[in-house]
Amino acid sequence: VIKGDIIIARVTDPRYTTYIRKCKGIVTDEGGILSHTAIISRELGIPCIIGTKNATTTFKDNDLVEIDADKGTVRRIKKQ
Repeated sequence: VIKGDIIIARVTDPRYTTYIRKCKGIVTDEGGILSHTAIISRELGIPCIIGTKNATTTFKDNDLVEIDADKGTVRRIKKQ
């Protein structure tokens, strides 16, 4: 993970904290409002979308994605 990446994972746990501090957003397949992802993202002010069920199978490494945490959307964007 490099600074500014969006992490897409099945779930996160405390082992992800170093990477989460570098990212601009988090998307997980599983989790709820009390999950590690939700808690750490609130603490650090990082947008997150949890419980997508299929983000890890929909997106691949190095895909450019845009997230809107207010609307709960994740979309692939084209390289400019």
